[in-house]
Amino acid sequence: MNGHEKSDSSVVPTKRPNKAAADADAAEAVEGRELAKRNPVERDMRRTQCRHTSMPNALERIREAARRDGAQRFTSLMHHVYDIERLRSSYRELRKQSAAGVDGVTWRSYGEELEPNLQSLGARLKRGMYRARGTRRAHIPKTDGTTRPIGVPTLEDKLVQRSMAEVLGALYESDFVGFSYGFRDGRSPHHALDALAVAIERRKVNWVLDADIRGFFDTLDHGWLQKFVEHRIGDRRVVNLILQWLKAGVLDKGRRIRSEVGTVQGGSISPLLANIYLHYVFDLWAHQWRKRHARGDVVIVRFADDFVVGFEQQADGERFLGELRERFAKFNLALHPEKTRLIEFGRHAATARHRRGLGKPETFDFLGFTHISGKSRDGRFALLRKTARKRFQAKLKQVRANLRERLNWSVPQMGVYLAAVVKGHVNYYGVPHNSRSITAFRLSVGKIWRWTLERRSQRTRIPWERMRRLVARWLPLARVCHPFPNVRFDVTTQGRSRMR
Repeated sequence: MNGHEKSDSSVVPTKRPNKAAADADAAEAVEGRELAKRNPVERDMRRTQCRHTSMPNALERIREAARRDGAQRFTSLMHHVYDIERLRSSYRELRKQSAAGVDGVTWRSYGEELEPNLQSLGARLKRGMYRARGTRRAHIPKTDGTTRPIGVPTLEDKLVQRSMAEVLGALYESDFVGFSYGFRDGRSPHHALDALAVAIERRKVNWVLDADIRGFFDTLDHGWLQKFVEHRIGDRRVVNLILQWLKAGVLDKGRRIRSEVGTVQGGSISPLLANIYLHYVFDLWAHQWRKRHARGDVVIVRFADDFVVGFEQQADGERFLGELRERFAKFNLALHPEKTRLIEFGRHAATARHRRGLGKPETFDFLGFTHISGKSRDGRFALLRKTARKRFQAKLKQVRANLRERLNWSVPQMGVYLAAVVKGHVNYYGVPHNSRSITAFRLSVGKIWRWTLERRSQRTRIPWERMRRLVARWLPLARVCHPFPNVRFDVTTQGRSRMR
């Protein structure tokens, strides 16, 4: 059966039962449960302009075929990619203010003749005349003071990549394992954080491997990636288009750079390719390792190229780390020697370290949070999470720089900008036990605002009483907005809530 084979449109699939409830293996590890399933038809239907009809649910047919046969190779997928309705939807989902690529075409200029442009793009894809363009390189600052190079694709590359990612995402969703959370439909960083917190609190975790892949997106091997993709995809047009994006290179300061390794960050297809690569290199191997070789409990949570592994026994952790290094070396990957460590962590860590005359348990960072072995108010073990220091300081530094460039802004303009900054920060970092950090962030933003207003004139001094009124008027209160991890995790994995 090919990926485009049709099914009876009169039959509406019923909601699937949660895997964790029906499959003992899925329930083996608390961090590996599937999220609660949404209605598959509703998930992929798109409303058209008339809001009464919907485009054929081709993605669901691909998803169902992939789920039924994990070894099937899809030989006809390209026609889903150049579908005009899907390309049109991809255009509407792009950010209107996104930067232009090497051709200088912006979202607005492309949309001035949208339908002719989409028809031309679809025709070129259908005839095999479409050619991927190189990306324009930009540099964004990282929390450690260095910069991360990202690629800005051309607008048409963005459209095709987004369409391709949607089609392939439907295919691979049934392949990816439960503990993989990065860039998947219905999953977010907070789902990964919840899974990790619940695993540490409920499972026998005494040691944690805090790992970092050194330059993952820069060292991803094209040859291996092609083999992994061809394991499921037999459509040469799809494979060749992916290789075009990988080998198109980047334009950096007027100089074109091509490489046989790595994938440029910034395109819509890059996260999916990264997931495919790590699915075969890490996920499947780690899942089999803990079933065959571990003597105690092992829990795994991965989000893109960031992952944390918890162990009941130290020996398991040391053996896993050694074999993981060998595994990565086969696929042109390496763990960062300074950022990868096995630490004692969990409910018994403080007692065990005190018995040996050591200090408090070490902490580790994951997805912007510092994880701490702490205690609740009644003295029981509790996993505490607070905003990572580097993330906290980097955001404040960015706010200061942005305000310095906008000294001519009025107070209301600054207030609107800073309100959005504080709201976005609190929406992500507002987890239980982190109220002190998010409150400190709001106050720090207020101090930076006062410092900026005073820089407008050497004689101007803003009294604190006036500054407090400005902060109270413009900056939203820093309140915890996320539930406790176990509450949300139990809901999203047991089918009692529809994920949106």
